[in-house]
Amino acid sequence: MIRTWTLFIILLFPIFSFSQQQSSPLISKRDSLMPGTSTSIPFTLENSSAENKVYDISATTSDPNIVPILAKGELKMVPHETSVYLLPLRITAETAKGLYTITLNITDRHSGISFVKTSQITISGSRKLSLKALNSPEFIRAGETIHSSFLLKNNGNVTENVILESKNAIIDYDTSIVLSPNESKVINVHKLTSPDLRQNEVQNLNLSAYSKDSPEENQDVYVSTQVISVKPLENDIYHRLPIAASLSFIGMQNMGVYQDGFQGELYGKGTLDKDNKNQIEFHAVTRNPVEFSSFTQYEEYFVNYKRDHLFVHLGDKTYSSSYLTEFARYGRGAEIRYDFNKVRVGGFYNHPRFFKDIKDEFNIYSTFRIRKESEISTGYLYKIPEKREINYGDGRLDSEAHLPYIKGKFKLSRNINLSGELAYSTTEKTEGTAYMMQTEAIFEKFNGSLMYIKTSPKFAGYFTNTDTFNGNIYYNITKKLSVFANYMQDVKNFQRDNLLLAAPYRKYFQYGVQYKYLSNGFIILNNAYQKYQDRLEPKQFDYNERFFKISINQQIGIFQINLDGQLGKTDNYLTEFSGNSSLYSANISFQKFRTSFNVFGSYAITSRYQLQNQKNLYYGARIFNRFSDKTSLSIFYQNNYIPEEYFKDRNLFELLFHQQLFPGNELDLSGRYSLQRGEIGKKDFIFSMRYTWRPNIPVQKTTEYVSLSGNISNLGIKKTEGIKLMLGSYISITDKEGNYIFKNVIPGNYFLEIDRSTTEINDIPTQIFPATLSLMNKENIFNFGLTAAASIKGHVQLQETGEKENTGIDKKGKKKRESIIVEASSNDQTYRKICFVGEDFDFTYLRPGNWTVKVYRNGLDKRYKISTNQFQLSLQPAETKQLNISVVKQPVEIKYQQESLKVGYNEIKNKK
Repeated sequence: MIRTWTLFIILLFPIFSFSQQQSSPLISKRDSLMPGTSTSIPFTLENSSAENKVYDISATTSDPNIVPILAKGELKMVPHETSVYLLPLRITAETAKGLYTITLNITDRHSGISFVKTSQITISGSRKLSLKALNSPEFIRAGETIHSSFLLKNNGNVTENVILESKNAIIDYDTSIVLSPNESKVINVHKLTSPDLRQNEVQNLNLSAYSKDSPEENQDVYVSTQVISVKPLENDIYHRLPIAASLSFIGMQNMGVYQDGFQGELYGKGTLDKDNKNQIEFHAVTRNPVEFSSFTQYEEYFVNYKRDHLFVHLGDKTYSSSYLTEFARYGRGAEIRYDFNKVRVGGFYNHPRFFKDIKDEFNIYSTFRIRKESEISTGYLYKIPEKREINYGDGRLDSEAHLPYIKGKFKLSRNINLSGELAYSTTEKTEGTAYMMQTEAIFEKFNGSLMYIKTSPKFAGYFTNTDTFNGNIYYNITKKLSVFANYMQDVKNFQRDNLLLAAPYRKYFQYGVQYKYLSNGFIILNNAYQKYQDRLEPKQFDYNERFFKISINQQIGIFQINLDGQLGKTDNYLTEFSGNSSLYSANISFQKFRTSFNVFGSYAITSRYQLQNQKNLYYGARIFNRFSDKTSLSIFYQNNYIPEEYFKDRNLFELLFHQQLFPGNELDLSGRYSLQRGEIGKKDFIFSMRYTWRPNIPVQKTTEYVSLSGNISNLGIKKTEGIKLMLGSYISITDKEGNYIFKNVIPGNYFLEIDRSTTEINDIPTQIFPATLSLMNKENIFNFGLTAAASIKGHVQLQETGEKENTGIDKKGKKKRESIIVEASSNDQTYRKICFVGEDFDFTYLRPGNWTVKVYRNGLDKRYKISTNQFQLSLQPAETKQLNISVVKQPVEIKYQQESLKVGYNEIKNKK
């Protein structure tokens, strides 16, 4: 008895002190209370009469989640006494943040007079979301859908608006859900796998959850599933080289003359060994049966070989020594290059095919790497002319030319690059020099580049008697506003191959501003000057033009729209008059139904050509449709082209059709009406039919075939004959004794699968299937058995003791469904289920053996107790075990003494 009194005095010591103070400290005890705890709320009562009083007291709260532990009681008070009545409360974990009212209903036992005392308490907010993986398949076949589930729970006491996101899966539930305190939901996600998966792979599914009011507290959970390919890549024991061999029939109506014939092509690129060290590329194209154009191929033969630091080329290519000495010379020859640690040495021999004034040329060079992106090179080019003289501008090359040069590129800083070249040429009669400087600067808001080239009149390189400058700058003032300027001047007097026509000479300068008024739209305003001069005779144009241009680029839905308007003044030196020039153009493109559409047109009134105020209308369209991965069709039409594009082969109508007949075999059909280079109005027609075969030629045997065999033991089932087993793309059927064999299998890692349609519905293997096998030995053996599956069935029963309490009611007035998580696991398998109290559950198709069943609370109310949270079961074939899980609900037991313990003081009135 003394021990009990001592304990009560210690617990109530703070109340003794509070009773001697003002009420403000008592109010502070009612603030910042946490859910899931118990507390006591003091009420001050006064007996102002001269009689002894006995009060019957009952307590109520404004929320059923706040439960008075002592719902009824009594208090005895002597005359003129002030006392503190302590009301113990239990605040459940589900109690939401907010302000709540506690009410004492007090009745005088003798007079029957009643009155009410109220007090308010504040429950603090507690945010805590949890996200856990619940179930996900370990294996799945390609083409099937991965279904995974996650358990999302609000462990706090604040209603949360939860945002759900997944980077690689589709969420079955709404992506925005509201969770009440202590509420949980199972979130299901799924992902459809491709049936064309070429090899086994692991695919991850993720789910992210965060509160809309607290996005920085993000919960992110991943699950993994092994996807088994049903159409595995056809590997073999050979390393193969990809090759494309094609045969084309080409016909052409060229200026009234018809030509046709066959052209063959062979192309291959790959490696000669499985370690990918010996790289090879080769190309062979037979003579073109029609006149060469950009739509046909020229005769070409070459082979490249590369290994580690060595590179060798034999045959046709565009050879280049340096920008100034020999920039782009197509010919037939050989080139070799070898890389040491920081030094590269190399050289080539070239016999030009489309520049008849040069018979042969030789080049040697060496490059020294200073840093990762900086190097300097020196070289020597030797040109041997044909017997006739070579015309280099105002000078003539009548003997061999010697051209030593030095060039380099340097990264001065993280943002600035510098490059340049210096060259010298000498013949028996002339000398010449040339140099080139180029710099580039790239910063966050600014970027620009400058290039300057100067060659002397007697320089015998690719350029001669040339002085040109090019540059551009771009500056971002803000994220939406930027300014730019650029200057371009074509190089004159260069020794170009005569296979193709040279573009017109052009000098161009512009400056302007770009404003991005929307995320998908911007406008460009620029002022410019340009000079166009025809290089052919007789000239079709020669003019200078100053103009102002406005361009608008806008995305509207699926439509991409480009509009241009240009107004200018033209000085025509061909016809010696000046006039106004205006140009308006529009381009609209969009994609729909696997088809891309592009429609364009322009209207011009110009003084650039033979007539002043000459009117030109150009329009066209392109449609490209991909019917499937194997079939596509492209149609193009344009009524005409501006004269400045004479150097191109210009399509007026084009039809292209591509069809994959079967893997490795393709058919291409094409037909075109076009204007040939240099022509104005003469139209030609060209068509071709091309068949392509893409074999993979074996070049190295990489391994030997292996085999897999085994036996399926009959452990109490009907039969083991006729069971279909799958190993990648290999299939085997068991015989009467349950034996199977896979022959001529490529070594590697595989999944052995059972076709469940060939077994009884309740047959289960004694090992995990699909079984992971690594087949590396020549002969491999894998045995297993089939038995009858077992199952577990159970019930979660609720047992209540003591007086029932009015708890477990949500805000909508519905009774809460308490749940637990039941987990069944063996050595190699685990299954989980959310089970509700008072309901049945089951686990079916279990492998016989020892299983452990564990029970987890899953946020079960603290008043509930799981009697046994772990069970050990031994399952026999075809056995069904019954399992009962008891959940006991026990109210808190309150023990208090017979006489109420009062804390208070008597008021003594002074007599007059």
